Amino acid sequence: MMTGRRDGPLMRSGSSSHSFRKSRIAVAIAVGIAIGCVFAFLLPDGLFSVAGPPLRSGRLIKADFQGESSSSSGESSERMSMLKSEYVAVSQKNAELKKEVRELIEKLKLAEQGKDQAQKQVLALGKQQKAGPFGTVKGSRANPTVVPDESVNPRLAKILEKVAVNRELIVALANLNVKEMLEVWFTNIKRVGIPNYLVVALDEDIAKFCESNSVPVYKRDPDEGVDSIGKTGGNHAVSGLKFRILREFLQLGYSVLLSDVDIVYLQNPFDHLYRDSDVESMTDGHDNRTAYGFNDVFDEPRMGWARYAHTMRMWVYNSGFFYLRPTIPSIELLDRVAARLSREKAWDQAVFNEELFFPSHNGYDGLHAARRTMDFYLFMNSKVLFKTVRKDTSLNKIKPVIVHVNYHPDKLPRMKAVVEFYVNGKEDALKPFPDGSDW
Repeated sequence: MMTGRRDGPLMRSGSSSHSFRKSRIAVAIAVGIAIGCVFAFLLPDGLFSVAGPPLRSGRLIKADFQGESSSSSGESSERMSMLKSEYVAVSQKNAELKKEVRELIEKLKLAEQGKDQAQKQVLALGKQQKAGPFGTVKGSRANPTVVPDESVNPRLAKILEKVAVNRELIVALANLNVKEMLEVWFTNIKRVGIPNYLVVALDEDIAKFCESNSVPVYKRDPDEGVDSIGKTGGNHAVSGLKFRILREFLQLGYSVLLSDVDIVYLQNPFDHLYRDSDVESMTDGHDNRTAYGFNDVFDEPRMGWARYAHTMRMWVYNSGFFYLRPTIPSIELLDRVAARLSREKAWDQAVFNEELFFPSHNGYDGLHAARRTMDFYLFMNSKVLFKTVRKDTSLNKIKPVIVHVNYHPDKLPRMKAVVEFYVNGKEDALKPFPDGSDW
């Protein structure tokens, strides 16, 4: 009982206090809701509106609107017109900026492609490695081939699928001006048994002539300007045209052995290629020094002690017979030569060699292409044959792969004489011709 009397008042006091606290909280909540409603009504955009000055009550806004509607209708129309004009101007400026950004991105891409290209090509061939012991280090000579892109010329791609062997073939350009030489050309190719060759016909007559002789032929689609050169141009004009045409073959992923038609085939050239370089070409040189290079000493006596200057020299590659692998440097070579010939009045062979051999220097980036010179006794020019080989009883027993009648204007009779000498065994077939030309 004593315990009950002591605890009773305490418990009643605690219950009363607890009820009082609950009522205070309820009052606070109610006051907060009321204040919130007031602010929501008076300030529908909030206390910190960023779009213009604080709003007034609905009653004041209505009064202002009724008082100013008549005077502001004209101003609103003018304002809308001004805003539309500004919008159009901003849209045009935005389009111009987007175009400039795209152009800048393209320029950056091109600059990035050109930067450290040699190093990128090396990295593309494999991972970086340490140098080996002295005398064992050899750099890579073969650039990777491009990914074939049949969208470049689907019609040509289908022809090459049938004609090429191991994705390589001989290609010659011809128009009606070289019909007789072309016949000697493909007759000997057939005799040797070379299946992978193609004539790019530059006019309809040659296309029909090839078809009638069961010669693989490709007639290009009409191309204004280019076609006029192909149909009526002489040897040099057609020779310049080939650099543009060959690009598609490489883009399609095929290796090309470009051949002029003043060439007699005596063996299959594909059995004698190394395929370790971007460009493998026959030479205009006539001996080891001129064909493969030599140290030539230039003498200038007035320089006294320094009168002798050493130079490295070699005779040029022949632009009428060369093998190209489908690599980026090979395609770049074709682009460079074709671009220069389109704006310069120059000999294609000179431009071909300048782009191949001139090194990088101030204001000029040289071509990073691997090169190989063909054996000049196997891939023989007509100077070697008529000046040296035919007079040497040891050398004239060697059967060349091809003979290119590039040094002489009387091409057709010399081509026929080459066939008589090497194919039919007529020993005196080459004797009637002079070493050089009569003019």
